[in-house]
Amino acid sequence: MHRSSSPARLRVINEMPRRSGARYILYWMTAFRRLSWNPALDRAIECARSSRLPLVIFEPLRLDYPQASLRHHAFAIDGMREHREALDASPVGYLPWVEPRPGAGKGLLAHLARDAAVVVTDDAPWFFFPRMLEAAGRTLDCRLEAIDGNGIYPVHHANRTFTTAASFRRHLQAVLPGILGESPDPLPDFASLVPFEGFSEPPRGEWAPADALLDADRAGLSRLDLDPEVPALRFSGGTAAARRRLDRFLSARLPRYHEGRNDPDEESGSRLSPYLHWGHISSWEILHRVTEADGWRPTRLGNRPTGRREGWWGLSPGAEAFLDQLITWRELGFNYAAREGDPGRWESLPDWARTTLMEHEADPRPHRYTLAEFEAAATHDELWNAAQRELRTEGTIHTYLRMLWGKKILEWSDTPREALEIMIQLNNRWAIDGRDPNSYSGIMWVFGRYDRGWPERPIFGKVRSMTSASTRRKVRVAVKSGTVLDE
Repeated sequence: MHRSSSPARLRVINEMPRRSGARYILYWMTAFRRLSWNPALDRAIECARSSRLPLVIFEPLRLDYPQASLRHHAFAIDGMREHREALDASPVGYLPWVEPRPGAGKGLLAHLARDAAVVVTDDAPWFFFPRMLEAAGRTLDCRLEAIDGNGIYPVHHANRTFTTAASFRRHLQAVLPGILGESPDPLPDFASLVPFEGFSEPPRGEWAPADALLDADRAGLSRLDLDPEVPALRFSGGTAAARRRLDRFLSARLPRYHEGRNDPDEESGSRLSPYLHWGHISSWEILHRVTEADGWRPTRLGNRPTGRREGWWGLSPGAEAFLDQLITWRELGFNYAAREGDPGRWESLPDWARTTLMEHEADPRPHRYTLAEFEAAATHDELWNAAQRELRTEGTIHTYLRMLWGKKILEWSDTPREALEIMIQLNNRWAIDGRDPNSYSGIMWVFGRYDRGWPERPIFGKVRSMTSASTRRKVRVAVKSGTVLDE
């Protein structure tokens, strides 16, 4: 089965025509690293089929991105290894490439595009992707199309930046009925494509495929110039691993998600955020699995947009609560990134939040810590230290503890601006889902974005505060190891 990509998700980046006499269609896979439920891949297949040309998938991994580490590289390469295996017997050409040194990839995309009728790529409005896309549009001498596969709602569809979850939820409830029928292809038909016979000038030297790295275990990454202090995680990346985690969530955790997601002891979360961030699984696939398990039909949707969190989908309470996180809260951050750019700027916070925090900037702090002390989990508060150790070892923090983690950095830093810088640095270096728009939403919520004013307090002003004492009543801590119990 093949589905045409939605026009709302397509952007033409340059005004170049399709190249005549081309050898293939090139899909430049950068953000949506998966072979199913992928609108960009659907578009590339559509172009290949209509032009009767082979399809080549080029999946690069840069070395010089901020906070590049063994952790991030290993997770991405797990997915690349899976793609090579899946495409090995298909007619699709696949070029997995890992940059061996900073700058080695300069000119590689243009080299591959010389024989392409059109280059199709991912339209991700965050991290270095927008700048990279603009640069490619200026450089390539063939048509460049970018396809939005970030989530359910097209990121460029909205004509405003939403400042609250309630307003965005109300908007989604009004427009989603017309969008839910536009899901990407769950099982792309590669077999019907023209077989790829090889490159006219195969990439060699530093441009050669990363087969050796994909064949080796994670220790093979040690020769790359990566942050060695941030080790690979104990769990794997890739779509297969994401689906196993989704299976466990649906069978054991979803029914109680609405009651237990904020209870670290219950462990009701999906833990799918790393796979969504790296594009190894799609929100569309997750939505399909959740609604399929409930026997859902579109006729259950609410008749009018109320903005309420419960009841609109016509699903069980756990499923309703989970979809609100997956679609409303996650895609709220993508709405901001697509329309406003860098979501981590101090100046991007609401005026009221910046004003009240600055008015209390000189308030005495009960404790003050440096970036190094925060990073080493060397504070006086064992609960906070446990959350930081979880971030360092597991690459994530439980949702509720992540809120406390951020609020305490704000309370224990010299200034709010410094607290923001520290939080971004810790999150982007250690979190496997760091740098994501959704991750920034959580960070900026600490400082008042997507929230309202609260009764004024020292240090926080009218920004919501949290205490370790109240959180400790909701969570147990393993005293010896200093880590949150995950049972």
